Amino acid sequence: MAGEAASAAAERWVGAAVDFSEGSRGALRWAADNLLRAGDHLILLHVLKDPDYEQGETLLWEATGSPLIPLSDFSEPTIAKKYGAKPDAETLDMLNTVARQKEVVVVFKVLWGDPREKLCQAINEIPMSCLVIGSRGLGKLKRVLLGSVSDYVVNNATCPVTVVKTADG
Repeated sequence: MAGEAASAAAERWVGAAVDFSEGSRGALRWAADNLLRAGDHLILLHVLKDPDYEQGETLLWEATGSPLIPLSDFSEPTIAKKYGAKPDAETLDMLNTVARQKEVVVVFKVLWGDPREKLCQAINEIPMSCLVIGSRGLGKLKRVLLGSVSDYVVNNATCPVTVVKTADG
């Protein structure tokens, strides 16, 4: 019994916010190179601002977010589409390579609503050891007007958050 508790305590859930942009791919690359280790669970949080109510899963899971979807399932276009997600081949290839080389379990969770609130909600509910998020590199004016998702998450998350800036940001 003590061995089970020790292995459960050692299990790390590393979160990564993904929107399938170059910024989120950069954050995933950084996490793979600097953070992930064998045995980790990498949970990719994909937040859709505007729910598509024609997709049955949106109505079913809007409040709580989707169940955890294994990478192998999410890589199937029909399954990703059911949740309203449009993952790109480059990101999926990178994730499959990371899963294989780093020996990590990769799962997706799709959420609907305000990315700032939904990311913080997911951090609390999973619970995560840490979160990695890309920065879009908004200028000061846009950040004030639009609000920065990464700023909000850094200030409101209940776990450590790493913001990865892109080379051009």
